[in-house]
Amino acid sequence: MRVVAFVMWTGLALAEGPGGRVEYIGGTVSELTEKADGRMNTAGAEQLVVQFKKLALTVPFERINQLEYGQKVDRRYLSAALVSPIFLLAKTRKHFLTVGYEDAEGRQQAMIFRVEKGDVRALLVSLEARTGRKVTFQDEEARKAGKG
Repeated sequence: MRVVAFVMWTGLALAEGPGGRVEYIGGTVSELTEKADGRMNTAGAEQLVVQFKKLALTVPFERINQLEYGQKVDRRYLSAALVSPIFLLAKTRKHFLTVGYEDAEGRQQAMIFRVEKGDVRALLVSLEARTGRKVTFQDEEARKAGKG
């Protein structure tokens, strides 16, 4: 019964704590498949936690040595062709966060996440505060979106 309560409490803490929804895009974590949905939690004082359905990744903040943010812009041509030519002007921005870190064996590792638009700024600020590292922006558009 205590285990169930702890699991439920942990789930609530992850859902409500600082962080945001993420999708694992790729990197060096072999236990994850692409497009795995999860939640990145930056609330802990010691480590970053990324919780997926069946796996929780933890990285001590002190081992994180790279934070990079960028955007990818895609035009919605299929929507334009099916609905209206006005949609040719519509763009969708995807937000990507790369977290580089050194694992326990001293090897460089990386995780690339797609981050929900509404969660980007909070995650970037939290990660900068916890790691003491500045986020590197891929370009000026990413800087504007990331810094608000």
